[in-house]
Amino acid sequence: MSDFETDQENAADLPPIHELTKPQRRVLGTLVEKAFTVAESYPMTLKALTAGCNQKSNRDPVTPYTEDSVLDALDELRQMGLVAVVLTESGRTERYRHYTRKRFPFSEPQLAIITELLLRGRQQLGELRARASRMVPIESLDDLRREIEGLIEGNFAQSDGPLDRRGVEVDHAFYLPEEAKSQMSRSSGAESRDAARHSEEDNGVSTPASRSHQMASSGDWGQAVQELRTRNLALESDMEELRCQLQAVRDDLDQLKQSLGA
Repeated sequence: MSDFETDQENAADLPPIHELTKPQRRVLGTLVEKAFTVAESYPMTLKALTAGCNQKSNRDPVTPYTEDSVLDALDELRQMGLVAVVLTESGRTERYRHYTRKRFPFSEPQLAIITELLLRGRQQLGELRARASRMVPIESLDDLRREIEGLIEGNFAQSDGPLDRRGVEVDHAFYLPEEAKSQMSRSSGAESRDAARHSEEDNGVSTPASRSHQMASSGDWGQAVQELRTRNLALESDMEELRCQLQAVRDDLDQLKQSLGA
């Protein structure tokens, strides 16, 4: 394939990006994810990208985006310097690639972390590390915390408490203003419940949450559940990669038929 990129605008001349709409976040996250995990089918066709946006695994919420709505988001992302269109040698099939590295100062682990947050929203550290490690190895929770701290300092991510606190959740910071208010309200509610739980525990009151924590701490079943979740995530990722590879083969066959006039 010979790439003829149509978007040549200098990213340094574009304004900084602080907000992304829901479709923009889903489309950009899908492009970055597939570039990491299914490199042979990247850059992506509109059809494959739409399927990736709407897939049922590793997405929250699951969406019913049409090709037209994905194309609208792509056009908006192109204007922001985040996406470019690439043409095949025949010029008949447009494919799309992301320029996230040119627009943000992310390390590779940070790019994987932000991608997972764009695709699923707020997450606890353990599940975020398992999911982001599908794209870039993150050896430990301490490594994850260091990368997240850099994202928070750059106002690209946010958390509902100190990163060393048990159960803390992390999210991206690209919400629109009206979404940000909702997220802030949710975080405040979670912090209030957490503070109340700790207060009751300090006073010797046994709460359902504290009893659950005590049970998890007293045995190995909590670790076993986490290992099973991690394996399940890996299986879901493998299945999705196979689906994308199949879609790429179908796209190549369609292109071959067009070139042969079939």
